[in-house]
Amino acid sequence: MQWTKVLGLGLGAAALLGLGIILGHFAIPKKANSPAPSISAPQDLDLEILETVMGQLDAHRIRENLRELSREPHLASSPRDEDLVQLLLQRWKDPESGLDSAEAFTYEVLLSFPSQEQPNVVDIVGPTGDIIHSCHRTEENVTGEQGGPDVIQPYAAYAPSGNPQGLLVYANHGTEDDFKELQTQGIKLEGTIALTRYGGVGRGDKAVNAAKHGVAGVLVYTDPADINDGLSSPSETFPNSWYLPPSGVERGSYYKYFGDPLTPYLPAIPSSFRLDLANVSGFPPIPTQPIGFQDARDLLCNLNGTSAPTTWQGALGCHYRLGPGFRPDGNFSADSQVNVSVYNRLELRNSSNVLGIIRGAVEPDRYVLYGNHRDSWVHGAVDPSSGTAVLLELSRVLGTLLKKGTWRPRRSIVFASWGAEEFGLIGSTEFTEEFFNKLQERTVAYINVDIAVFANATLRVQGTPPVQSVVFSATKEIRSPGPGDLSIYDNWIRYFNRSSPVYGLVPSLGSLGAGSDYAPFIHFLGISSMDIAYTYDRSKTSARIYPTYHTAFDTFDYVDKFLDPGFSSHQAVARTAGSIILRLSDSFFLPLKVSDYSETLRSFLQAAQQDLGALLEQHSISLGPLVTAVEKFEAEAAALGQRISMLQKGSPDPLQVRMLNDQLMLLERSFLNPRAFPEERYYSHVLWAARTGSVATFPGLSNACARANDTASGSEAWAEVQRQLSIVVTALEGAAATLRPVADL
Repeated sequence: MQWTKVLGLGLGAAALLGLGIILGHFAIPKKANSPAPSISAPQDLDLEILETVMGQLDAHRIRENLRELSREPHLASSPRDEDLVQLLLQRWKDPESGLDSAEAFTYEVLLSFPSQEQPNVVDIVGPTGDIIHSCHRTEENVTGEQGGPDVIQPYAAYAPSGNPQGLLVYANHGTEDDFKELQTQGIKLEGTIALTRYGGVGRGDKAVNAAKHGVAGVLVYTDPADINDGLSSPSETFPNSWYLPPSGVERGSYYKYFGDPLTPYLPAIPSSFRLDLANVSGFPPIPTQPIGFQDARDLLCNLNGTSAPTTWQGALGCHYRLGPGFRPDGNFSADSQVNVSVYNRLELRNSSNVLGIIRGAVEPDRYVLYGNHRDSWVHGAVDPSSGTAVLLELSRVLGTLLKKGTWRPRRSIVFASWGAEEFGLIGSTEFTEEFFNKLQERTVAYINVDIAVFANATLRVQGTPPVQSVVFSATKEIRSPGPGDLSIYDNWIRYFNRSSPVYGLVPSLGSLGAGSDYAPFIHFLGISSMDIAYTYDRSKTSARIYPTYHTAFDTFDYVDKFLDPGFSSHQAVARTAGSIILRLSDSFFLPLKVSDYSETLRSFLQAAQQDLGALLEQHSISLGPLVTAVEKFEAEAAALGQRISMLQKGSPDPLQVRMLNDQLMLLERSFLNPRAFPEERYYSHVLWAARTGSVATFPGLSNACARANDTASGSEAWAEVQRQLSIVVTALEGAAATLRPVADL
């Protein structure tokens, strides 16, 4: 792919030269049998092609893809990761099933690894300094795959090195409120080691919150109550079931932000400015180490002190206490301490994105992006290789049609394999930084398939409201796996549904946070995005995620035996994603329905009126402008929908359709304000930024009200409430203006 290095923010003449090359790549046909683009071409979605693609997506091929992808650990920047880069390039350049072009793009990024010479260790140290107990350094080798030389030791990526030692306390999920509760109980936290469990807040936030209260080091474990439905004995866990074995340890990045830590807002290429390490923010402030729940049991079940609150109890087989220190009648002496020795190191490493292109026949300058990350913590059969296996099968089927000359999409399709996602969405973020302007101007939508299959009960889709319509249309036409004749849509509605004032009972579309590579596309670029997966029946498990997440037990056999025997759910995800790709890339009218945003805005408005209205009135802040702005948007969205319906009944001028499609495509950008959340990084979308306030309304307004609640009128906090209200009103008015006829200024 001729995406010559172009700095999206504009870095000089070299970037302009690269942009010319990129424009040439998409605007000039490379083969004689590829007709020159013509905006007047009537090409529309071909239902026969759609049916052909659905029929050719092969579950067995997806299974074999997964077997190869997860055969060895492929940590970001490792030799096996590079092998998979070459595998993708080989597939996408195949003369019979490849794409128009494919290329790898490499960034030099800052990654974090444990020391091979000095492994991280957690010890219990007696009063004389002797080690009386050590936690396991590796996971149990239950299938022969957990003991290989390329299995990375469990660690907290980006946690600093150090060897703090102190009395142990139990701090539940490590939230700010959890540490305040410990202080309320009279526990002195200075110099202690805090044992926390996953969940509640992000990984890195546990260390940040702990450090605020003087804690010297943090341990993190997965409680069986949170992931194993309370089961914890080896006979009840993998390889005998899908549950996490007692030695399983969840690895992960503890970096607060996403993207390369040294080059925020700039791509990690040689010409970019890099921060000094001393000026990098977002790393955990104190040494942190994850452990398995068998080790957590040894620590927590011997703790002294008062009983932990009922909501803090778990499933380790004992009554949880808070500490500090061990009880005198336990396995360790009462004055024993916990030592956490972390020897992580930071390294600059090369990490690659692989991009494959199918060039559009009519509108090659409009891109439908489909992405999945490639790197894993260990074998990564579920995360991310289930998604990569689907990506390879989708590109094979579409590439075969392309090479046979029977199909070429109206718009360009870009397949992406992102590098170093596990360290903080690095590959996708660097891509959006490098090609910022072009992507904002030309991208129709971004489709993300990270983990394709968590389990095999039902589809789960997260996305922005305009993509709801195309997702529903696709899933109504695809048969659900399993017995019966239900469509994926009808099966989905049984598990996740909501009552819509417009459509009645429909499947519920989740909102997008920042947990995968869609984050820079929606939050930074304002591109309509979605994330697609098959998942489990929430009524049958309390697991917060599939149990072997980020452990050495996430293997091919785990998927093959427990998650998706037969790979019919993988096939269902491939068909869903494939149908959506074709509908977005081939439809004459873009199947994005902006009026579906009206429900979201109305619900946000009602929450603000009901839960914040009285409080705002006390401080002389009116919601009147917000009400007017929402009504304007609703009216303009409805009017645009009517114009589209009228055009669809006739033979519209393709240029007029192109203008309407651009309005649909660009709507999401109108909700961006890069100055709305100066304390955050990359978050610019005023509707989907992180919400810390309890009121489910516009996040900036909710967060500002939560901070201002206990302050006096006229304070800076209440001025910020007014500012956030103005930001939302301005964004909504701008969005309404985007939807008006283009001739109306």
